[in-house]
Amino acid sequence: MDKIEYEGTVWAINHKYPEPLVEHSIKKLKQYGIKKEDIVLTDAPENVKVGSIIVEIWPYHLDIGRVRKIRNESFISCSVMTIELKTDADGNYID
Repeated sequence: MDKIEYEGTVWAINHKYPEPLVEHSIKKLKQYGIKKEDIVLTDAPENVKVGSIIVEIWPYHLDIGRVRKIRNESFISCSVMTIELKTDADGNYID
């Protein structure tokens, strides 16, 4: 398993997903070397810096990206990796 290299804040974009999904997403990020205290859950990151890690939370995976450019208060990121979120037959997260 690769570690995600980062400095400062890791922005986790949460579109009002259920708490079990958000908590499991944080657990997975910790497995990849991100400290819980560095994760900021938000629906719109503010004051993002070039090089920051952005995590897009989806029901079945996490898209991890690194900000490479900021333009007009918006950021452009490139994909670093995708982390699959596995569930059992009942929809409970299992990994």
